Amino acid sequence: MRTLVLNAGYEPLAVISFRRALVLVMNQKASVVAADTLHPVTGAAVSYDRPSVIILTRYVRIPQSRLIPVSRRGVLRRDANRCAYCGRNATTIDHVQPKSRGGRDSWENLVACCLACNNVKGDRTPREMGWTLRFPPKAPHGSAWVVRGIERPQPDWDEYLVAA
Repeated sequence: MRTLVLNAGYEPLAVISFRRALVLVMNQKASVVAADTLHPVTGAAVSYDRPSVIILTRYVRIPQSRLIPVSRRGVLRRDANRCAYCGRNATTIDHVQPKSRGGRDSWENLVACCLACNNVKGDRTPREMGWTLRFPPKAPHGSAWVVRGIERPQPDWDEYLVAA
């Protein structure tokens, strides 16, 4: 079971184990915002609700200029594992402007691509192929991309990830 950690501004900071969250709460460094009452944590003499969302008692600011590094996994996640050309399931990534023609490894030049489209396109641009991109590729934003572990959110986190 995982726990979402918020700062005093209710911005997501991290996803940690419920054990770590319980230690933060017991040491009065955090307060429980939401708990899983169906699965309590029992000790020798006491029982605690399992924390699902906690808020730190001290304010922790998130730098707004955190750059998200480009990665194959990130491009596939951003594009929801869908080919930017045909919409089928994507397993590879493609440079819109091929590397051999000066294309860079950037969020704006990489798209998820199915193997068939990638092989057909080869060393050409979509314009040369007569293809169009289903969406303009751009860098992802929001705390969901900055905070590790948020890619698989739990249902009780929804109201805290709305602005993410």
